[in-house]
Amino acid sequence: MAGASGPARRIGVLLGTRPEAIKLAPVVLALRDAAGFEPVVVSTGQHADLVAPVLAAFGIDPDGEGVHDLALMRPGQELSDLAGRATTAVGRAIADLGLAAVVVQGDTTTSLAGALAGFYRGVPVVHVEAGLRTGDRRAPWPEEANRRMITQVADLHCAPTERAAGALLAEGVAPQSVITTGNTVVDALLAILARSTGYTGPDAALLQRLEDADRRLLLVTAHRRESWGTGLEGIAHGVAAAATAHPELEVVVPLHPNPRVREALVPVLAGRPRVHLIEALDYPDFARLLRRADLVLTDSGGIQEEACTLGRPTLVARTVTERPEGTEAGGLRLVGTSPLRIAAEIARLLRDPAAYEALVCRSSPFGDGAAATRIVIALDDLMRPVEDRPLSLVP
Repeated sequence: MAGASGPARRIGVLLGTRPEAIKLAPVVLALRDAAGFEPVVVSTGQHADLVAPVLAAFGIDPDGEGVHDLALMRPGQELSDLAGRATTAVGRAIADLGLAAVVVQGDTTTSLAGALAGFYRGVPVVHVEAGLRTGDRRAPWPEEANRRMITQVADLHCAPTERAAGALLAEGVAPQSVITTGNTVVDALLAILARSTGYTGPDAALLQRLEDADRRLLLVTAHRRESWGTGLEGIAHGVAAAATAHPELEVVVPLHPNPRVREALVPVLAGRPRVHLIEALDYPDFARLLRRADLVLTDSGGIQEEACTLGRPTLVARTVTERPEGTEAGGLRLVGTSPLRIAAEIARLLRDPAAYEALVCRSSPFGDGAAATRIVIALDDLMRPVEDRPLSLVP
């Protein structure tokens, strides 16, 4: 790679949420292994308590010299407050840490702020998981708008699939700045499962018992902002109805830390037989549980990718998805947040073996586990002098 004989270029890898930490950890490790780069993790602290264990699981010391926590979270803050303070703080970090480029992932407030800060500071912005679209800027909210705005200031667009790359090209993004890499979540998932040795943490005994039991297991995650209130309550009532109707079913619900999520889920589900409300799991435990699950109900984007990769039949508690590759591959079905629809779809999967087998991804549309390596190669090409770049990256 270029730059191997010169001083290492410091690359800021910006994250704030647990999903960002999962999807960017492989990029940090790939930068570590590449000659001429020094990765610097910059965290906004958006999910402070959840990010540190993820980094540690991948061998990244959350308290090490290469990790800088901006500690920007405040109780009850508005997204606009976080976006403003994060843009300012990341801009200062770029200058203070001497960052030569900024890598952002996905569509969070952290990502948007980091992309703006990099643009304002005049350093290249690399967008990992670029090009996802639903076509509705309010679904998911605010993620769809965030990722569209990041596209406008990014210098390198790392699309996870050919469809995502095509969406960028259709919007007029320069073809030479778009590369299809696969999704780094597949890198992360395969790496973690390859070295999984057993459950840890306070719920280890419960999870091991459920893994060993000859019973059907439903894994549920729900947190989306556009579903706060009636949407999340609908998910909870659908799950409750399914658990009551199917005594052979065990349900595990790792709870998101946001109080608005808990206010909707806990009153409906707490105390129900065979419904296990637990705290958010460390990523190795979650990956292992996902592999064990017989079916999944989720509104998460990343879990759609992970479940499809593992061949877990998945009901998506949303009306749209920016990951249609999973539905086309056969492993995802949109069910919304209606309790009646959710309960009916769970019942169909439990009672009809043919319907269950039909809802399994027939391919691996989200990647092969080498996305991070492709991203680092493309970043290295981007940072060469213009006359030395491949034609695909010459503006």
